Amino acid sequence: MYREQIKVLDCTIRDGGLVNAHDFSVDFVRRVYQGVSAAGVDYFEIGYKNSPEFFPGAKFGPWKCCTDQDIRLATEGVDNGAKVSVMVDVGRVDMDSIRPASESPYHMVRVASYVKGIDKAIAMENRFSDLGYETTINIMAISRDAGPQLDEAMDQCERESRSLAIYLVDSFGSLYQEDIEKLVRRARQWIRTKELGFHGHNNQQLAFSNTIEAIMGGVNFLDATVYGMGRAAGNCTLELLLGFLKNPRYDVRHVLDLIANDFLELRKQHEWGYILPHMIAGQLGMHPQDALDVRKGSERDDYRAFHDRMTALLSA
Repeated sequence: MYREQIKVLDCTIRDGGLVNAHDFSVDFVRRVYQGVSAAGVDYFEIGYKNSPEFFPGAKFGPWKCCTDQDIRLATEGVDNGAKVSVMVDVGRVDMDSIRPASESPYHMVRVASYVKGIDKAIAMENRFSDLGYETTINIMAISRDAGPQLDEAMDQCERESRSLAIYLVDSFGSLYQEDIEKLVRRARQWIRTKELGFHGHNNQQLAFSNTIEAIMGGVNFLDATVYGMGRAAGNCTLELLLGFLKNPRYDVRHVLDLIANDFLELRKQHEWGYILPHMIAGQLGMHPQDALDVRKGSERDDYRAFHDRMTALLSA
């Protein structure tokens, strides 16, 4: 599948940071940046650019509220480096602390928002655009907020935002290929002058196939992670996606080296990927937190009990 307009964004450190409380070493982040850059990936999302004062008492590593200095340490001097991206949450950024893009070590800002917060997301995205950054708006939990409010949000993004792309995010990994086909066609009724993006989670082992479905529908901004690392069930695997795209500028061998040299060992320390509680949560269209919690307890492998408890919650 070759299409020149397609852009691949690696969000291993950002989404993978939800697995280990964003506690990667600068050296590790730099190796991942070097590897995915050598593989030809277009964007590298290094973490969240949130402000620490909005998380009093919380314990996390540097990539939850990454500083310009940390970003420079991890990315400067890499030949043909991918463009660096950060993600921000609505209401969790001190905008007065943000430097213009001309003075910044990152190029893109992605604003994450649920449908109900789209007004604030557009206002924040436009402020970043004014500072010279490439921007996207990532509409989260697209499976849950699929009513008429979603149409209104997409229409508003088209009319009021200056984003490069509007992302459809399957936060719960609950969507199937036919759902993606319908969502992309629906989005195109509203998003006419911007690109569409897709970010999938792998609760039902469908992140890759759903990404392919999005590509077939004309979506050009695609998220993936090395070895599928990401919160809970993880994401579309970068190594599968690069192989599928058949673009000569992508060289999957560098991703394979990263997996062999860094991610196999990391997978022994932290859990992500296709695990049954995450599958159950995805099938039921539920937030992954309950599945994450059960994996920390004594009933981590009592899958039937978890299934029955979750279905009871839905029917209550």
